[in-house]
Amino acid sequence: MASNRHEIVEKNVGLLAILIIIAISFGALVEITPLIYQDQTTEPVKNLRPYTALEMEGRDIYIREGCNVCHSQMVRPFRSETERYGHYSVAGESVWEHPFLWGSKRTGPDLARVGGRYSDDWHRVHLRNPRAVVPESNMPGFPWLEENVLDGKLTSKKLATFRDVFGVPYTDEQVANAGDAVKGKTEMDALIAYLQSIGHAMK
Repeated sequence: MASNRHEIVEKNVGLLAILIIIAISFGALVEITPLIYQDQTTEPVKNLRPYTALEMEGRDIYIREGCNVCHSQMVRPFRSETERYGHYSVAGESVWEHPFLWGSKRTGPDLARVGGRYSDDWHRVHLRNPRAVVPESNMPGFPWLEENVLDGKLTSKKLATFRDVFGVPYTDEQVANAGDAVKGKTEMDALIAYLQSIGHAMK
């Protein structure tokens, strides 16, 4: 009888697909539900602050240019990693990250603790022509970022969305002034501001 049931499932593609979805759903619930109730995964770490308007624009540029494809932002809790990059990554420093930028793909070095490690001028030269400061680098240059100027038209909406949908604690004043805070700045300025902010909560 049991073998007949198994045969019915195997021969019915629709039923098999439905049962696979149910099995995956139960597995996901078992894995995800406990994390929703753990403070260490839902509460921000002590020194965490929301991104400024310029940093938020820089983060969008970082994603648009595919920087997160080659650079992870997740230091794993191994001695070889913490000695090179700094304190291992914790969930509480990324509770306001949408989309989440952790990962394990490293064509370039991990950037989870890059904020404050280099000067703005270093970043500017590096983004223009990476080999000017790192001769062995295979990273492409991004010189056009110095030519593209932000108009700030959507910046207030971005901050308002992060506040209203994701609960990031932006004030009404920060939301209202966001457009003016970035207007006239270059995309290079914004990306550097974002890079300098990464990992600030764990310094």
